[in-house]
Amino acid sequence: MIPHLILLYFCTVAFQLLFHTYDSLWRYAESREYLSLLMAALCGFGAYEVITHFVLSIGVIFFVLLTAIAALWVLGMLLVRFVYRVGRGHLQYRQGSHRISMAIVGAGAAGVQLLEEVQNNQDSPYAVQCFFDDDPAKQGRRVRGVPVKGRIRDIPARVKAMDIREIVVAIPSVTESRRQEILQELSSLDKVKIRVLPSTLDMLSRRPIRAQMRDVQIEDLLGRDPIQLDPAPVDAFLGGKTVMVTGGGGSIGSELCRQIVKHAPRRLVIVDIYENNAYDIQQELLYKYGGRLDLSVEIASIRDQERLRQLFARYRPDVVFHAAAHKHVPLMEQSPQEAVRNNVFGTLNLVRTADEYGVSKFIQISTDKAVNPTSVMGATKRMCEMIVQSMKGRSETAFAAVRFGNVLGSNGSVVPLFKRQIAEGGPVTVTDKRIIRYFMTIPEAAQLVLQAGAMAEQNELYVLDMGRPVKILDLAENLIRLSGYTPYRDIDIVETGLRPGEKLYEELLIASRDIEKTENDQIFVERQPAVTAEELKEKLAVLAAALEKNDPSVIRGALHQVVPTFHEPEELNRDQGQEVYIPEQSQQKTGKVLSFRQRAHG
Repeated sequence: MIPHLILLYFCTVAFQLLFHTYDSLWRYAESREYLSLLMAALCGFGAYEVITHFVLSIGVIFFVLLTAIAALWVLGMLLVRFVYRVGRGHLQYRQGSHRISMAIVGAGAAGVQLLEEVQNNQDSPYAVQCFFDDDPAKQGRRVRGVPVKGRIRDIPARVKAMDIREIVVAIPSVTESRRQEILQELSSLDKVKIRVLPSTLDMLSRRPIRAQMRDVQIEDLLGRDPIQLDPAPVDAFLGGKTVMVTGGGGSIGSELCRQIVKHAPRRLVIVDIYENNAYDIQQELLYKYGGRLDLSVEIASIRDQERLRQLFARYRPDVVFHAAAHKHVPLMEQSPQEAVRNNVFGTLNLVRTADEYGVSKFIQISTDKAVNPTSVMGATKRMCEMIVQSMKGRSETAFAAVRFGNVLGSNGSVVPLFKRQIAEGGPVTVTDKRIIRYFMTIPEAAQLVLQAGAMAEQNELYVLDMGRPVKILDLAENLIRLSGYTPYRDIDIVETGLRPGEKLYEELLIASRDIEKTENDQIFVERQPAVTAEELKEKLAVLAAALEKNDPSVIRGALHQVVPTFHEPEELNRDQGQEVYIPEQSQQKTGKVLSFRQRAHG
């Protein structure tokens, strides 16, 4: 009997070594490791049978006894490993009594992977208490010992009784609109921090899934899927071309550069007056693309036409994206002369130089603040649109302007300010609780500009359908709640009053103009009466005369004269009444146009 057991032992151990079962970390073991263990045991017993029957003459053990020994052997190996895992899990549970109680929304593959990483990491600050999932088959079940407590709509009622401190939305495959619905549902929770896992494509990395958890971003609350545009027209538009981006170091300009290089231009020329930003995007692109990218960076002011001629003569750009401008509304109210010199006459210099050197396409970056402007910045940007329009029929260059709303994460954006104020314990400041704004992400804005460039034929004004706007007060409250605080109790929201030149709402389209759809349902073109060369010359003469006096009030008066739609903000905001409602989308024969419902109060 003893020789049989010794032989059986060596056969089994040999195959365990051959199958590397001793190399596994059993605290991370899954079905594959257990199957390897069983296969090694089966092969070991098979080898024992072959040796005892055909090689050695030591007799045989009865089959029933051999089966019993085999079963006990395998059971013993499994039992040792199960005892180890249960004991280790119990120890972690006791150690986790002081950890942050966490719930996971989504009991799918990502949620289970997150649970396993949390459970297997002794240094994890979290202890997963439960799942929530809308799948009926998962209700009342357990995943790795953690219960599924209910559907997503049950979270507000269940979490209050469970002392949950953080919730992670672990459904990377969900649509952005559904993600926004879930986050809106969770925003009603007090003192619960909400975090999310990125989308499925963003998760394609080797980092642990727990390291990919991030705080909620305002993009998650936009209420619509990110805008995706067809890259094929842009490939044909930019491929093999020399592309110049003015203001290429700014938030919009730098993102334009990042996306332009994806379409294989022959050369990219970045022009900016601020060397630090230009250097940052230069180093970023060189690090990513190295010698594959022909990149030039030039420090220059668009006010200096001779310098522009020098650059155009050197590089001979095929396409120019003009993003250089003074954009900060309150600061330009204080320095209107700088806004006029830079935005208006700088753009004029650039347009004339592009025409002189035979640029194929020139794309002007505009803003929704150019529609019925109430600020110096908005009025100067409207003048820039007029300059572009005035070139119709006078140049072989195809000029176009692209108008969009507030850009998330750009320099001067309200969202980073809110986040800093929340991190410092508040208060969060809003200029007026009635304000509503359209928002888009920087990549969306850059995609729109590139797409418009591909579409441009002559002097069009392109506008993006940005969906429903966001009420700034709701945005502030949601960011506070999703950061784990209660508005007005943990962090106050203070109204500071409208800043100079600020509107209660921004417009994208002028209802009295003809609006037409393009081949892309998310992009519209606004047809406006052409501005003749004589009209533009007169307007520029008025502004030039005002600049000579260097008097802000005179310059402001001149802007009112040359931009008929320029209103004082007090006039426009007063006409809106005491309440501003979130606009609804309406359908017109010319396409989908954004309209506002207003109520006047006497």
